[in-house]
Amino acid sequence: MTRRAPPGFRARRAAQQRRPPPAPGPGSPPQAHPVAEILDRLDRLIGSDELLADLWIEGEVRGLNRSGAGHLYFRLSDEDVQLNCAFFARQNRGARLEQGDQVLAHGRIAIYKARGDLQLIVDAVQPKGTGVLQAEFKRLHDALEKEGLFADDRKRPLPQWPRRIGVVTSPSGAVWHDIRNVIERRWPLVRLILSPSAVQGEGAAESIVEGIERLLDLPDDDAPDLIIVARGGGSPPDLWAYNEEPVARAIFACPIPVISAVGHETDFTIADDVADLRAPTPSAAAEIAVPDLAEQLRRVGSLAAYLEQLTGNRFEAEAMRISSLRERLERSAPDPAGLRVELHSQARTLERAIAESLGGRALRIAADRSRLDALNPYATLERGYALVTGPGGGLIGSAAQVQAGDTLSIRMHDGEIAAAATAVSIGEEASE
Repeated sequence: MTRRAPPGFRARRAAQQRRPPPAPGPGSPPQAHPVAEILDRLDRLIGSDELLADLWIEGEVRGLNRSGAGHLYFRLSDEDVQLNCAFFARQNRGARLEQGDQVLAHGRIAIYKARGDLQLIVDAVQPKGTGVLQAEFKRLHDALEKEGLFADDRKRPLPQWPRRIGVVTSPSGAVWHDIRNVIERRWPLVRLILSPSAVQGEGAAESIVEGIERLLDLPDDDAPDLIIVARGGGSPPDLWAYNEEPVARAIFACPIPVISAVGHETDFTIADDVADLRAPTPSAAAEIAVPDLAEQLRRVGSLAAYLEQLTGNRFEAEAMRISSLRERLERSAPDPAGLRVELHSQARTLERAIAESLGGRALRIAADRSRLDALNPYATLERGYALVTGPGGGLIGSAAQVQAGDTLSIRMHDGEIAAAATAVSIGEEASE
């Protein structure tokens, strides 16, 4: 939309232009400024004006020209005035402009210093019939969609059993009352945390952002598991705060899952697309956010009945299995009386085998003892023989081992005799 000059502005401006500049003082030359300095000053002044930095202008497209690099240059005409426009290639992809189109152009005012021209740096163009709000909605929606703020793969599931839920809305509206009633009826175990915010008008977007950030600043023990951003129905201008970029980015950056519940079912906002889940109404958001206690109790009762039935069936099956095993055991168990008879028979057989084995071993031992006794040299002494040992203690088995004068020891069966050899005779020889 074109910004009109206030009444009387052109007349005052014309009077100033007719007035001659003040003459310099005696001996002091007039102060001159470089062109670049003035253009820089104008550029800074324009850049500091919030309106000129972000505005929509409506007008007729004239002098349309496309450069080899794909940039579009044209003028927006409104009655007898015109404004140069530059629509660069990276922003004008898909844009369809024709000479004479009535359009809404969004952008910022800047100075083109090379020629000293004032121009609009365009970043979006919409047909004039769409309206400024609708055009701004589409422009911002397309830009945020390209950034990935609406991507489905970044949307998180809601907690199944939330303990605390933060609600960003007006404390005086019906929305807060409706959300409380629904949640208290469905799941009274949850704790609701109201983070008050404005929901429309000047500064509403900033208030909504502050409401979200206030919940994120809570300590861990009080922090919500889920956030609902909500307001009731209204006209598109009433809901506009939820289409503003700061709100979209605050929801996108929120580490906690967010439900957007703005307006009625037919209302759509940018906040709905950024949120992890869109609810058609605030009351629907409350129903989605928590389970139904009555339904959960029915489910628990059903599970308990099923478990009881399952347990009873298992016990019955086990009882039948045990009974069957008992019958099989009784059928396959041996006769105790028959086992006793067989055991006695086996015992007698074992006793006989042991007796026979021991008798045979006794006979072998007696025979071995007789052989050992026959070989025992001491048994020979009892028959009158003697063992003679020499001076060194060695056994004398031949007269040739003894010399006259040797001390001998004679072992009898009942004692030992010390003797001295007075003479030794070997065959017929004798030595003294």
